[in-house]
Amino acid sequence: MVMQMKNHEKAEKHPPEKVILMNMCMLCDGDQILALDKTGSNYSGTTFPGGHVEAGETFTEAVIREMKEETGLTIHHPVLKGIYHWYRDGLHNVGLLYRAESFEGDLKSSEEGQVYWITREEYEKKELAGGMRQVLQIMYDDNLTECFEELQPDGSYLGHLF
Repeated sequence: MVMQMKNHEKAEKHPPEKVILMNMCMLCDGDQILALDKTGSNYSGTTFPGGHVEAGETFTEAVIREMKEETGLTIHHPVLKGIYHWYRDGLHNVGLLYRAESFEGDLKSSEEGQVYWITREEYEKKELAGGMRQVLQIMYDDNLTECFEELQPDGSYLGHLF
């Protein structure tokens, strides 16, 4: 005899996660990419612009808004390249990774940090923010679409690419 599981029994076996949704975008202009020297106590170093998805926004609207806020540029046609995620304090942090090559406006830095154009080779020599080496790999390798940062016993994170 086959027994069907009731909805509340399913929820107990697989409770929903609490998730924070974010985005990040690598903006390209020929052989130059837009770098952000992020300043802040919890995440610093060279990274790409991005931020949180706000209630009611689509993911695309959120990345376009964040790019405008942090760089002064309006991007067009961002392409989803992958996912970057990790757990911290019981929350699943999920970042959608975008790449864009079309934009308009005047570049300007924000309170998030200084933004400037740099080659990939120069970018890789910078003091990168956590996980950015893996993010950069996803941006350039169409066979990679996910990075999971696993919390280590010493409190550091180890990135796994898929």
